[in-house]
Amino acid sequence: MSSTTKLLLETSQLNEMIAHCLHALPFEGCGLLVGDPISATVTRIVPTDNVEKSAKIYSVDPLAHLKADRAAEAEGLAVIGVFHSHTHTDPYPSPTDIAQAPDPTWHYVLVSLRSEVASTRSYQIVDGVVIEEPIEIHDVSN
Repeated sequence: MSSTTKLLLETSQLNEMIAHCLHALPFEGCGLLVGDPISATVTRIVPTDNVEKSAKIYSVDPLAHLKADRAAEAEGLAVIGVFHSHTHTDPYPSPTDIAQAPDPTWHYVLVSLRSEVASTRSYQIVDGVVIEEPIEIHDVSN
């Protein structure tokens, strides 16, 4: 797991994730989180296509993942997680999400579009164990 117990996001990044997930409807939206793996600070959101084109499962476009990984590495950053939406359920990892969690150091952000107002939660998934972590939202000033 990462050395921090919270994920740091800017308000604009959270809004970008939610907007991308809404735009993907009726399918699940998804994308990658790029940032500093030590501080768990997200530097940017990389919205991607859900190659599954499904309202129940998602899969990040592999080419988009490769490009995001290379760009992050060139900047001294890393892909530190993934986000995706649940179109009709709460923001909690499904059994499929848990089984397919590719990296125990990643942050898994879920955006629930179940209600009129989207809700967002973040988790780490290690060996099938789901651990919720707080999301600290901050605004960049100046």
